[in-house]
Amino acid sequence: MAENSNVIDMTARRKEQISSEDGLRPAFETDQAVFDMTERRQEVIKEERRLVKRTILSEFIGAYAVIPEQGLAKVAIYDISEQGMGIDLESEYGNFAEGEEVALRIYLSNDTFLPFVAKVYNVRKVPEEGVYRHGVAFMKESTDNDALMHFVSFLESVSSSLRTDNGDVVVTKVRR
Repeated sequence: MAENSNVIDMTARRKEQISSEDGLRPAFETDQAVFDMTERRQEVIKEERRLVKRTILSEFIGAYAVIPEQGLAKVAIYDISEQGMGIDLESEYGNFAEGEEVALRIYLSNDTFLPFVAKVYNVRKVPEEGVYRHGVAFMKESTDNDALMHFVSFLESVSSSLRTDNGDVVVTKVRR
């Protein structure tokens, strides 16, 4: 090409594109990953729901295990689903054995409870919390399975709609 030409020589650039694998790749490469923000947002929402559900389970619902020859021992429901739940038993009570069937009660008031039986599938000690965490599966034939499934379904649907009060709305004085 002439020295004073206004035309840009693209021959070298064109050769780079053709020599790349698909012929259309840009001349630069990057190691940066592209993130799908929709997927990340769904993960955050799911985690918030799980946290709210755990709050409901730990603060508003009383649960107890029936320990033979000892009575009732308070358990904290860690997680719950239609198949079973995670419960924490204080270390001072020991732990249930894997494969053991345990009678449990979920109290809806001081004297009203939903009884059921669950089979222990997983046990692990959580020393920093002073508990044994048990994974248990509901025994379908143990009690009124319909009532238990409706209860779990209720918790699932309620937890997806609840919000956490951060103290942002406070009424100081109401005047009449």
